[in-house]
This record gives sequence, C-alpha cells and structure tokens, in this order.
Amino acid sequence: MDALELLHNRVSCPVLLEPAPSAEQMENLFKAAMRAPDHASLRPWRFLVVENEQREALGEVYLKAGLEDDPELSEAKQKKLRNAALRAPVVVVAIANKTEHPKVPMSEQIITAGCATHAMLYAAHAQGIGAMWRTGPMAYHPTVMSELGLTEQEEIVGFLYLGTPKVVRQAPEVDTTEYVTRWEAK
Repeated sequence: MDALELLHNRVSCPVLLEPAPSAEQMENLFKAAMRAPDHASLRPWRFLVVENEQREALGEVYLKAGLEDDPELSEAKQKKLRNAALRAPVVVVAIANKTEHPKVPMSEQIITAGCATHAMLYAAHAQGIGAMWRTGPMAYHPTVMSELGLTEQEEIVGFLYLGTPKVVRQAPEVDTTEYVTRWEAK
C-alpha cells in the first residue's frame, strides 16, 4: 500500500476481535509515533499498553470513576463501563506529557502527542490492524488518570483500541471543497 492510498483509505474499526497485534506490529506502531512533528524534540508523550486481564482491571477503574460521579448508576451502565476496555484485545492509553518550555507551549505539546497517536492509527492500518481512537468521559476523569499513574503534567489524549477488524469498511468519499477555501488579502 502506498502512502497516499493509506492516507486516503484509513477508517476506524469499532468492533475488534482477537488476535491482538503481534509484538513486532506493536513496535511498528511505536516507531511510527516517534516520527510525529515535535518542536524542540520534546517527545511529549508516553503510551500505556493494556492487554490480557489488565483490560478487566481497567474496566474496574472505569466503573469506580462512574460510581464516584453517580452512585445510583444503573446496572446496565455499570456493565457498559466494566466492559468498555474489553472492546479490543489491546488498549493503548495515549498520554500527553507536558513540560514547561520557553518555545513550545503546552497546547502544542498536546497536539504533538495527538499527532503521535494519529501516526499509530495509520501504522495500524498499514499493517492490517483494526484501530479505533476513543476518548469520552473516562479520558478526562481524575480517578482514571490517578489509577493509571498520570502525573499533574500529564493528560490522556485518547484510548487507542487495537485488534482484528470484524468488518473491513471502505472509506467514504469526501468532497474536500466543503472544507477548503483560499484566503485573499483585502
């Protein structure tokens, strides 16, 4: 697959099954992340890999956070939180690790961490791995951040779910003219 074909055809895969990506495939994802645009070479990211039974433990963290927000949470919502991390064989927690820097604002560091995660999505697609980038309330919940060991300088930019796609979808055609204009000075 050439680079433009990859860029034009990547799609999110919401239903992911075993087998999980191999160790070699995972290493390719992390190598791709290291090529993200990175002002001052700060590498303001880190990744937590959650797999096997640790996914159930992550589900319990989600449930704990959900019950803190709403102690009357319905059984159905509790089950949904508990099972959220089981949506794929591997969950990579993408974390922005921000530092004070005279030339690189924090917002740029968060964007850079997002670019690294984005590169991982494309590296997954290039290898035939299904991937889905999710955020949602758990990405911003202080209990989840604490249980995952984030520092005060860190924040979750997303949960990257990885596995074998149940269904291979085709990328829809998009008319770029709806999103692009040419600026003209007045």
